[in-house]
Amino acid sequence: MSAFTFRPVARSDYPLLAHWLRQPHVQRWWCDDPADASLEAEYGGVIDGREEAEVFIAHREGRPRGLVQRFALSAYPDYREEIARWTPVPPQAWSLDYFIGEADALRRGWGTELVGQLTAGIWSRASDASAVLVPVHADNRASWRVLERNGYCKVAEAEMPPDNPVDSPRHFIYRLDRPLR
Repeated sequence: MSAFTFRPVARSDYPLLAHWLRQPHVQRWWCDDPADASLEAEYGGVIDGREEAEVFIAHREGRPRGLVQRFALSAYPDYREEIARWTPVPPQAWSLDYFIGEADALRRGWGTELVGQLTAGIWSRASDASAVLVPVHADNRASWRVLERNGYCKVAEAEMPPDNPVDSPRHFIYRLDRPLR
């Protein structure tokens, strides 16, 4: 079984990202505008190093399969405070986000492997990272099941602005603490 490989997102990925964002299974939960100007507004700062998030295209079996991002919550104080309204946030907490881009790559267990590798990457990249906290819409069962299969535990129910305006604000917040060495 091959593992995922990751490469930093680049502007040359905008057509691929636009394609993925138009896929019904992505669009349902990741409600970003696929227009080039919107993609530039969303990812240009990361690409140019002006934002602290790390965003990658995940590859498997020689093909791009999805998008992942990881970031220290301290770099995004408003988001950190939004989470802290519902559950304690350790000073060195991180978060992540992810999607599989093509429908033919779903239901293979790859989402679980993707999040497992992304989480392991946080532990190896940030030696001071103490926990990973991930808000997920309560109706996005596939996403929160992926977290659970990776050992994340639901620590709170929250009312947070949804990514998709058709959704309620109901979210679950999942947490995984750094494994003991």
